[in-house]
Amino acid sequence: MNWLRKFVFHNFGLKLVSLLAAVLLWMAVAREPATEIAVNVPIEFQHADGLEIVSNAKIPQAQILVRGPARIVRNLAQSDVHATLDLAGAKPGERTFDLYARQIQIPQDVELVEIVPAQLHLTLDRTAQKEVPIVPRVTGVDEKYSLKVTPADVLIAGPEQHVLSVESALTDPVDASGVSATTTFSGIHVYMTDPLVRVVRPATVTLTLAPKPLGN
Repeated sequence: MNWLRKFVFHNFGLKLVSLLAAVLLWMAVAREPATEIAVNVPIEFQHADGLEIVSNAKIPQAQILVRGPARIVRNLAQSDVHATLDLAGAKPGERTFDLYARQIQIPQDVELVEIVPAQLHLTLDRTAQKEVPIVPRVTGVDEKYSLKVTPADVLIAGPEQHVLSVESALTDPVDASGVSATTTFSGIHVYMTDPLVRVVRPATVTLTLAPKPLGN
C-alpha cells in the first residue's frame, strides 16, 4: 500500500491529466492525414579521396519523395534530408551507381516513398596537381613597362585530364592607366578558365609594373 501511495496515488490528479493529454495528442496525430512532398537535395559523396567528378553540370541532386503527417511534412527543410553516395573502391571512368533507401537520411516520423533518379551516372577521374605559370592581365600600359608577378607560378588541382591540358593561370584584370613609375599591385586574385580546375595556392599574387631601362 505504501508503494501504491508513493508511486500511483501521489499527485494522482496531475498524472491523470497528463495521461489524458497524451492520449488526446496521440489521437489527433493518428487522425491527421498523410501528406507527400518532394525535397531536392545535393548528393553527398563519401570516401571520394583521390577521385574527381568530371561534369560541367551543377552538383548532382536527388529528388526525395517522402510521406508523413501534414504538420511535420510542411515544416520539412532541405537540411533535414540527406542523400549520400559511397565512392569507396570506385575507379576512374564512367560508372553507374544505384541510390538505395539506406543511403537516404530522413526524420523519424516520415516515410521514404521514392528516389529520383534511382541511378546516378558519373564520370570519374584521378585527382592531379601541377604548377603552371601565371599570366598577368594588365591594361593601360605599353611595351615600355615590364611586368613581374610574385610568385610566378601557381599550384592547381582537379581531374587529371583537365589539369594536364592547362598551360597557365590568369590574374584578374589590372588597370594601370596613369602609371608613370614603379608601382606594385597587391592582392590580385588568380583564377582558372576551366571550372573543374581549382587554384590550390597562392590565391592572390603581387604584380609589379616598372619602366624598362632606356635602350631596352
